[in-house]
Amino acid sequence: MDDRILEQTYQENLEERLIAYIADQHGVSLEKAMDIYYSSNLAEKIHNGIEGIQYLDYKVLAQILQETEPERFC
Repeated sequence: MDDRILEQTYQENLEERLIAYIADQHGVSLEKAMDIYYSSNLAEKIHNGIEGIQYLDYKVLAQILQETEPERFC
């Protein structure tokens, strides 16, 4: 397995944990949590690996999302 495949797998697992955590913490469906996440600026930063943000814990990322984009949770 090359580094690119490992990185992609890590990112997919991170997104799955983050979405499940958002759904659990906010009492929304997985579909709603996916919409919240994938429509956020945070998702783009994680996808592009900006500032190494993709290596933060999913709970920290959920907190960052809630603090920086609270309108997504309305």
